[in-house]
Amino acid sequence: MRWLLLIWIFVMSAITYLDRVNISISGRWLAQEYGFSDVQLGWIFSAFVLGYAAFQVPGGWLADRFGARRVLTAGALWWGIFTALTASVPAGIGAALAVFLGVRFMLGAGEAVVYPSSNRFVANWIPTGERGIANGLIFAGVGAGAGLAPPLITAVMVRYGWRTSFWVCAAIGCVAGLVWYLVARDRPDQHHRVNAGELELIRAGLIETSEGPTTLAWSRVFASREVLASTLSYFCYGYAAYMFFAWFFIYLSKVRGVNLRLSAFYTMLPFLAMSLGSPLGGLVSDAVCRHWGKRAGRCGIAVVGMGLAAVFIALGSNVKSAALASVVLAGGVGALYLSQSSFWALTADIAGPSAGAVSGLMNMGGQIGGALTASLTPIIAMYFGWAASFLTAAVLCAFGALLWLLVDPNQVLARREA
Repeated sequence: MRWLLLIWIFVMSAITYLDRVNISISGRWLAQEYGFSDVQLGWIFSAFVLGYAAFQVPGGWLADRFGARRVLTAGALWWGIFTALTASVPAGIGAALAVFLGVRFMLGAGEAVVYPSSNRFVANWIPTGERGIANGLIFAGVGAGAGLAPPLITAVMVRYGWRTSFWVCAAIGCVAGLVWYLVARDRPDQHHRVNAGELELIRAGLIETSEGPTTLAWSRVFASREVLASTLSYFCYGYAAYMFFAWFFIYLSKVRGVNLRLSAFYTMLPFLAMSLGSPLGGLVSDAVCRHWGKRAGRCGIAVVGMGLAAVFIALGSNVKSAALASVVLAGGVGALYLSQSSFWALTADIAGPSAGAVSGLMNMGGQIGGALTASLTPIIAMYFGWAASFLTAAVLCAFGALLWLLVDPNQVLARREA
């Protein structure tokens, strides 16, 4: 049952990225309709990420307090409403930029509960030895949703206009949230489809240590080298990842001169690489943990993944062929996503009953990085060229890899009550 529920979280993860990437696909037409510049469009992208970042810790606290079932359902309905409102801003309205900034900020606030809630679910349902692949599966939904967005949104836009694509995404999100409420439970002992064998296996994997308190004070969180290093590293991760979520389609169509349909195809490649890299990184991380311990399994995979991402992203932006550049850059983001599960498995392992709040804090760092790249990328490109924008992301990936050398995943901050 735990794997069936993880698959549905994968589906919801994909839908959240469908909802957030759709504006980068339609951004060119939206900007034309409302008279926005690329810099103003970047502000709109950043408004979403700022709302997303600001509500990470509250979202995690809510998941710890009320459970992943209710909080994730409420989040899905919330983001469905604000996705629909994005398409409902009338053409010619006064202060259109301010309206879009507000709507996208609120959409980000609603989506903020998704991954802290999923990590709360992982901490309750998934034995520690399976947390790498569990998080890898959840975050494979990022690539699946973002990869599905270009052809789906493009097809709908061409036939029905950009607004309809948002209404379709909104309806899908609301339905997914209601299904989650019907099938999920906060703990495995509450679910009638969890048999005795699975319940015993889960419980054995959750009681990992007797160290640490059962409740976690924020002073202990901010004193943790592991939390601070992983949060700063996730800032670097988020900066690089949002290059692809916010700007890659526009980069191919406007800078590389690729036509609409080919841009949609090439834009799929990085997200397909994410979908492959995320579960692969989780599988390898769990396997290495079993043979050589958590430090090698969690930290080692993160160092390798982010280090390779730095190399590929730096090289890809300087390739002359648009097709080859897309493949190389896709390799970079695929390598980046090898490290994804390490971040989330780490917070589930060390934070115990506060996994939602602590992972929310870490994810806030990633989203601040994403907000920065959404606004800073066109400014760097304007003055120094697009290669410099990608090189900035590559340098941050290298720095983020080095930060993992400071992390010890065996330093437990809080334990579950037996």
